[in-house]
Amino acid sequence: MTTAFSSDGAQAIQRTLGTLATVGSTGVETLDEVYRIEETCTFILQNQLHKVALQFPDDLLVDSAAVAAKLEKNTGAKMYILGDTSYGSCCVDEVAAEHVGAEGIIHYGRACLSPTRRLPVMYVFGRRAVDLERCVDSFREHYPDTQSQVIILYDVIYSFIMGSLQHILESEYANVVMSQISADGTQCYSPRQTDKPHEEAQAETNPNQTDAQFVRKFGRQFALREGCSLEDYRIFYIGQEGVTLTNFMMTFNQCSFYTFDPETSAGRLESVNINKALMKRYYLIERAKDSKVVGILVGTLGVADYLSIIDHLKDLIKKAGKKSYVFVMGKLNVPKLANFLEIDIYVLVACPENSFLDCSEFYRPVVTPFEMEVACNKNREWTGEYVTSFRDLLPGACSHVEFPNPGADGDDTDVSLITGALRSSYWNNSESQDNLPSSSLVQRNPTLTVAQTNPAASFLASRSWQGLEQKLGETPVTKAVEGRRGIAIAYEEEGNS
Repeated sequence: MTTAFSSDGAQAIQRTLGTLATVGSTGVETLDEVYRIEETCTFILQNQLHKVALQFPDDLLVDSAAVAAKLEKNTGAKMYILGDTSYGSCCVDEVAAEHVGAEGIIHYGRACLSPTRRLPVMYVFGRRAVDLERCVDSFREHYPDTQSQVIILYDVIYSFIMGSLQHILESEYANVVMSQISADGTQCYSPRQTDKPHEEAQAETNPNQTDAQFVRKFGRQFALREGCSLEDYRIFYIGQEGVTLTNFMMTFNQCSFYTFDPETSAGRLESVNINKALMKRYYLIERAKDSKVVGILVGTLGVADYLSIIDHLKDLIKKAGKKSYVFVMGKLNVPKLANFLEIDIYVLVACPENSFLDCSEFYRPVVTPFEMEVACNKNREWTGEYVTSFRDLLPGACSHVEFPNPGADGDDTDVSLITGALRSSYWNNSESQDNLPSSSLVQRNPTLTVAQTNPAASFLASRSWQGLEQKLGETPVTKAVEGRRGIAIAYEEEGNS
């Protein structure tokens, strides 16, 4: 039966479905080279690992069984394949590894290089085909001046060509700076060396460089020439358009970007209006200022210091006179977040590459910890500088800004740029409320009694439907009866009418 609102399902049965393109398996003759089998075995044996978790992204799962079999044969250790991550595949999934009692993790494929703290980690990025000659020609075409000051950044899956690229360019360009992989973490190891952590290796590689000349961001490290600042350089990026490039462009927004895509062997000057993107983020900051109830979304359980930033955000939001709730729900989607209508805005705690969530389809906007701090901390001003790593916001980090002084309690009134209404920017440094019991009333004042309002409870009370009412003892008990038969579109007793 077909109606104006439904069909009989014939179209769905007859529809032809296409298949997604999949990456073919790696040949046996190149498996050892692509997946660094020898170096991985050295890492496992030197760390005396008996249980190892192998984390593969979806596009490399086709090789997981062959890699695990080779590693087990050469090391005698037990291998566990992690096929699905709790959050983004770019992050090391320490939680899933601990479920099987793993003593170390081998992370394969693209990685955000966020620091970890629990287990020893080795990164194996793999290899993607790159036309090195075309890449060099693209560089020469865009930078004809051999005195140009250029920083070369790249996606980690193309890191294997950097030695050859540097050898070619350094003979022509004296001011080219080649970035290096520098995974932050005391137990993170590179695929080229498994005998020492990155911090020790980088200190030995550049013993004459001072910390002031180094720039360390998102697992990359490069040294600027003495007397030069980051604004004096242009950036040449090797990789596809995606979250990694967006992350670099938002952070180094004072530099111009030229990209080379190895998939198409084409280069282009990135003409994305960074100022427009920053203004869009500033709009979200204004939404955060207007909010009363904030949901803190836990988007990682493996990045170091994620618990510290959650505590930092809770304290920040509380002092700004707002209410916060913490949500741990795995991978985010629209239906999950739509269940909490009382939340005005969400702040996502995740690695830098997963922080820029496209919230156009979400019922409520999603902001980053930096944007929430700009909205709540009166001492942090919007200058156009953007911080994507939440670890830079913690006390002692490079972008930390102290809270207002204890004597700065009070209300500041300003005008919302979205609604045009007056809003009160409340800031409270008082600690007396922390010692009160968690009840609906505060300590009684001799002349006035003030009740604390719960934003979530107030929202629930204002709703016309507040959920099913149990009415225990009020509903008569009846025997079970036979229900309808058929499907919702046409029950049997309804006939064909």
